[in-house]
Amino acid sequence: MKYNVLTYLIGEGFSNIFKNKKQAATSFGTMCVIMIFFGICFILVGNFNHFIKQVESEQGIQAYIVNDATEEEIKVLEEQIKALEGVNTTEFISKEEALQSMKNRLGEKSYLLDGYDENNIFPASYIVTLTDLTLSSKVQSSIKELDNVKKITSSDETISTLVKIANGIKIGSYVIIAALVCVSIFIISNTIKLTVYARRKEISIMKYVGATNSFIRWPFIVEGVIIGIISGAISLAIIAGIYLLIGQNIGFVGFLSNLGLSLLEFSDMFNLILIIYLVLGVGIGILGSSLSMRKYLKV
Repeated sequence: MKYNVLTYLIGEGFSNIFKNKKQAATSFGTMCVIMIFFGICFILVGNFNHFIKQVESEQGIQAYIVNDATEEEIKVLEEQIKALEGVNTTEFISKEEALQSMKNRLGEKSYLLDGYDENNIFPASYIVTLTDLTLSSKVQSSIKELDNVKKITSSDETISTLVKIANGIKIGSYVIIAALVCVSIFIISNTIKLTVYARRKEISIMKYVGATNSFIRWPFIVEGVIIGIISGAISLAIIAGIYLLIGQNIGFVGFLSNLGLSLLEFSDMFNLILIIYLVLGVGIGILGSSLSMRKYLKV
């Protein structure tokens, strides 16, 4: 595409926006609101997945070792567990550590365990964390089949609840995002349709003098793209500002810290949000413009 043609298309796109300020303002406002909601959904899903990952590191499977296992057999067992798909880390808990941990839990009543031999009351074990909570059942089944494993315990109910919540939030967010995209296309399509209608005579004259459909269509497509890109930039700035304010809220951050959780850094999401906003802005602009031009560009 030649430079002068590109300049003409961009100029016409901006010209269309300034000629129809009210409709353009409506499009900008609606697109900004929709993209901000989209950004909120995206950030919520991203942070919740981040929370899940943090919780995954805490939700361990405890594999108890038979009492008569030798040190060599215990080491072999560790290597076998580490080799399983879905295993993130393994931590060895000796019999002495298990006894001391129970005494700490009992606090003032720890004297109840005085006189007990750790070799007879608490077995050694491995605490296994997962890379993916959905693999919990599979990992448990595999560990049960290994030699020298006495029994295993895990937070199955907690894991199952977390997985269900995560899936529910993802599905809900995808539905909301799909609905927002449809609304955006509808709004931009109708806005540009008003512009096209106002210039229908001009378009008819252009067709009579030999202008191709592409030549007529492109300025309106550029208009839709401009609306989408500018709306995306404004929305990104607003989302970033809101998120940074939340991140500076000491009370909220402290609350998450008490739960052992932390927010994602906005810089970790910035590039992906920027790309998605550009794709959404350009894609919705092109689709909305193309749909609005159909009636007036029939051969």
